[in-house]
Amino acid sequence: MQNHSLVTEIFLVGFQHLHNFKILIISLILLIHILTISENVLVIALVTVSRGLQSPMFFFLRQLSISDLLESVVIVPTLLRTVMNEGAKIPLIGCIVQLYLFCATETLQSFLLTVMSYDRYLAICNPLHYSSIMNPKLSLKLIVMSWLLALSLTLVAQIPAATQEFCNQNTINHFFCDFFPLLELSCSDTSLAQILAVSLSFLVTVLAFLLIVGSYICIAHEILKIVSSIGRQKAFSTCSSHLAVVSIFYGTLIVTYVVPTRNQSQTISKHLSLLYTVGTPFINPMIYSLKSEDMKNALKNII
Repeated sequence: MQNHSLVTEIFLVGFQHLHNFKILIISLILLIHILTISENVLVIALVTVSRGLQSPMFFFLRQLSISDLLESVVIVPTLLRTVMNEGAKIPLIGCIVQLYLFCATETLQSFLLTVMSYDRYLAICNPLHYSSIMNPKLSLKLIVMSWLLALSLTLVAQIPAATQEFCNQNTINHFFCDFFPLLELSCSDTSLAQILAVSLSFLVTVLAFLLIVGSYICIAHEILKIVSSIGRQKAFSTCSSHLAVVSIFYGTLIVTYVVPTRNQSQTISKHLSLLYTVGTPFINPMIYSLKSEDMKNALKNII
């Protein structure tokens, strides 16, 4: 038997050689993190206490804010440590827990975006029956199903990774414990873990994305039937911002996880990861929630 030293601690490289830009980058990340927490907490609080924000769409937005808040709290502190110290150590068990929580929030967000596109499809393409179909009972079922599927599918994908044997190497060229960089440290067979992860990623990411695209094709077809230019513009404005964030979210996930390549630059992968771990939780509340007139009115009433 070969003499292996089992790994109990993971070293995250993060972003090296920042030199004079370190303080600026730390300040920027910290500012975005504080704003992200403030925005999402504000959305959660407003939807919870305001009687005018009890529609299914705001119910889904509150869940999206919970997901964004959890993701930001799980990832950004580790990112700050890697930038501040030019690397950070994290226990192996802590690394696996972080990976599980990150994947669960990403999977949940994928399901929530799909549910929200279905909600918009019913509201625009079937407005007369919207209230009877998208009732509070169905909304609650969709949310519970999204959470249960996200937690269970992530667990299924994580078990093969968590049971890998890690020895000798313990350095990951990333700013958090991501799936494929962690598997590269394993000294046992990772083929099953990779096949399972790619299959589930394809199922969740690509199929959900196709459902969203299908919903918006139907929505676009319905919008084009609207005679009034003002009505057409109003209907389009409710969907354009959603499509923009969906494109960024699914585009980066597909490139990073569904079609990973051995020749893919780890630097490019890290920068793509910044988009959906730091950028998306920060942008989502502004695009989906805080620019809404209903949300602004609710905030004014409370103030």
